[in-house]
Amino acid sequence: MRDQPAVLRIAIMNTKGGCGKTTVATNLASYCAAQGCATALFDYDRQASSTRWLNIRQDSLPFIHGVAAFEPPKDGITRAWQMALPAGTQYVIADTPAGYSAIDIEDRVAEADVILIPILPSSIDIHCTADFIHDLLLIGKARTLNKRLGIIANRTRAHTRAADKLEYFLQDLDIPVIGRIRDTQHYVSAVEQGVGIHELAERDARKDAATWEGLLTWLDSSQQTIKSISEELRNCSGTAA
Repeated sequence: MRDQPAVLRIAIMNTKGGCGKTTVATNLASYCAAQGCATALFDYDRQASSTRWLNIRQDSLPFIHGVAAFEPPKDGITRAWQMALPAGTQYVIADTPAGYSAIDIEDRVAEADVILIPILPSSIDIHCTADFIHDLLLIGKARTLNKRLGIIANRTRAHTRAADKLEYFLQDLDIPVIGRIRDTQHYVSAVEQGVGIHELAERDARKDAATWEGLLTWLDSSQQTIKSISEELRNCSGTAA
């Protein structure tokens, strides 16, 4: 089990629908859980794709605490109780909807330590993601609030015109590309079975686990960076006092 001193809250965000937010959320959650990390998956999307994925996930697989955050609390239960984390939770992964309002952006950014932005290699997705990043920085104040941002290129195929166009766009961003998800039907199969791609029986699917291993390593470094920033802010506050 990885040594994590505090909860790391990760929001998967992009206003563009179909860019792979649920793919990232479910595969990241399953990979974290497989490493022995206590993991929670919050589903803010009324389409409930992550919730359905959790509902069909077999009990024999590493446990993931699920919260249908898009639903109002049931009678007799407060919102705080509904959103409470089990003791020892290390990673909280939020699957967010497409097309949400400025208020939603502010709320999700405020709650997150890390924001992961999936993007597809198409002109429409590139333009929509550029607009979203603008809102993320201007409305959500992600930089001002010291949130760590990372791009995940989804359904990538090497040596294609679409991939080249995406790479050209990504080079102009001051946001690291921390993962590239290969264009393979294994991800579709994994969602249908309630598993991560690394949990599939097919041998050729296992090579894709390296994507999620690298992503988790980057998140671990984010944890240390966030901890260092917090300590610096506390020291500055103490000095000022």
